[in-house]
Amino acid sequence: MSQPSHGLRQIPVVVLAGFLGSGKTTLLNHLLHRSGGSRIAAIVNDFGAIEIDAMAVAGALGDSTVSLGNGCLCCAVDVSELDGYLARLAAPSTGTDVIVIEASGLAEPQELVRMVLASEHPGIVYGGLVEVVDAAEFDRTRLQHPSVDRHLALADLVVVNKLDRADDAERVLGLVRSLVDRAAVVPATYSRVDPEFLFDCRPSEERVGQLSFDDLHEHGEHEHAEHLHAAYDTLSFSSETPMDPRRLMRFLDSRPEGLYRIKGYVDFGAHDARNRYAVHAVGRFLRFYPGPWPSGETRRTQLVLIGSGIDTAALGKELEGCLSAPPHTADEHSMWGVLRYVRDPDADPAQSPA
Repeated sequence: MSQPSHGLRQIPVVVLAGFLGSGKTTLLNHLLHRSGGSRIAAIVNDFGAIEIDAMAVAGALGDSTVSLGNGCLCCAVDVSELDGYLARLAAPSTGTDVIVIEASGLAEPQELVRMVLASEHPGIVYGGLVEVVDAAEFDRTRLQHPSVDRHLALADLVVVNKLDRADDAERVLGLVRSLVDRAAVVPATYSRVDPEFLFDCRPSEERVGQLSFDDLHEHGEHEHAEHLHAAYDTLSFSSETPMDPRRLMRFLDSRPEGLYRIKGYVDFGAHDARNRYAVHAVGRFLRFYPGPWPSGETRRTQLVLIGSGIDTAALGKELEGCLSAPPHTADEHSMWGVLRYVRDPDADPAQSPA
């Protein structure tokens, strides 16, 4: 996402989960090769923190791995240890743009998400729980691991993989959709998901303030033939009319199933004339970052919404309905709903999700 306007660079931490053989490692390798130059760092299975150049060969990890012992991150490390790895990977000298935690096939996703949310490192932000499902083995997996239903209910994005091997792919897709809680569900083969769905595929120094998704349609011929971006929809919204904070919060609190990411900047006008608010939402997680308007920049709201199976026309109309009515007068209580999602450094970080 675009970085917060107060200058703090925050790196999204994506938790990648799924049972053994679902295709998590294949998905990570795919992200490495299709990241558009972004630098990915990863904490992988029973290995320690490693820095990975997204343009390098994914298998060339060599001696940069550090063993965590039993292979289950939620058992092998505590929050403080994970913070140490995150601090190492998020250091400015690494040039990291996104951190991916590829969990063990037997890890507990809820615990890993809790650990990321509880991190006290100011340079990272939760980037979502991605659950990978093997469509061909889904029925058997549910019998052997009944907890898969609970994992799906926690996910922000579900990748239904190996659809080409499933005898009844549409039934499996429908079943998965019935088990999620507002998560985006994306069909896939060979774990091919456009990285832009998960994170911004641009080096960080070029990404600040960037809201354009034009490059999604500028892939090479081979990539375009795979239609990686066809599984999701994007909506770009811009307005120089300030947003009404109460109306916008009603929109955000009721965001529909399949809407995975929201990012950009919000102008609340007279409600807070000093600041613009960078917004970052992934799944049910929501956070605002207030910061002063850059000198000479036109005050406007700029948002990008990304999801799977979302009605972009309807969402655009809903956002238009969030515009403030003239004369845009301030109300001392109107910003309370927004300020709930501005992180208080003294508050419990585990209480941040929407």
